[in-house]
Amino acid sequence: MTLNTRHTPESLRSRSEAVAGSLPSLLADAQHLAATILLGEHGRKRAGTGDEFWQYRQAEAGDALRSIDWRRSARADVHFVRQTEWQAAQSVMIGVDDARSMTYSGSKARPSKLRRAQTLAMALAILAVRGGERVGLTHLAEPPRGGEAQLMRMASALMDPEDAGDYGTLRPQVMPLGARAVVFSDFLGEVGPVEEALGQAADRGVKGALVQVLDPDEERFPFDGRTLFESMSGAIRFETLKAGGLRAAYLKRLALRKAQLRDIARRTGWRYHCHHTGEGAEPSLLWIYRALEKVRL
Repeated sequence: MTLNTRHTPESLRSRSEAVAGSLPSLLADAQHLAATILLGEHGRKRAGTGDEFWQYRQAEAGDALRSIDWRRSARADVHFVRQTEWQAAQSVMIGVDDARSMTYSGSKARPSKLRRAQTLAMALAILAVRGGERVGLTHLAEPPRGGEAQLMRMASALMDPEDAGDYGTLRPQVMPLGARAVVFSDFLGEVGPVEEALGQAADRGVKGALVQVLDPDEERFPFDGRTLFESMSGAIRFETLKAGGLRAAYLKRLALRKAQLRDIARRTGWRYHCHHTGEGAEPSLLWIYRALEKVRL
């Protein structure tokens, strides 16, 4: 089957049925994972937090008329919105890399990197909605929303990825001012777009976490002897008789990539975490939840 058949009515119906069939499993996994995190009292609901003035910002498309501070706006040529601390930081934007490299799993006993990223993303979205926050996906133009219906929309969008190349590239939509964000990827592609995207996010007061999702085989490079390395699309192929001789150079490059991601995160006020699909998802979800609390405005 060629790629262009995905746009025929038959292929679209097949994809829709596949997505619908996968949704219950993804949501069940995410709900079970979210249930392992004890929320306690949510940080956004402390007395007085929602009334504390944070800043004025220029009005944007979609702002309600009632949110405009007319007295402040009268002193300028543009309209201004008065933001409180809670209003500025109540949106959580989530990005999941759906490139073909993310579909890799070194063992049938482990989930693919993509499936683990989707599960963590939806579990985080469930926790955010339970805490009264709005959630959204970074690659969609729709604004973040709250409620169970939004969770269903997000799950459906995550399970219906676009055609992608071997490695993902961060091209997020403009995120709300002061929002928090989490991006899941293996980050094995070009690092430049990551640095650019986080720089643009930092300019809007957006902080969050980079979560690098890797298969254990990508960490330990267990290959030896004659080995054919092939990208998930088959576009890149490399055969060697001495795969073991590549291990040291590979591990050095992987360590360098991790160091680059940590440095980018540090310089932009973000945090970095590496998750392995051979491990349980609960510790990483707890780390992400606590990391978002620490970068909260």
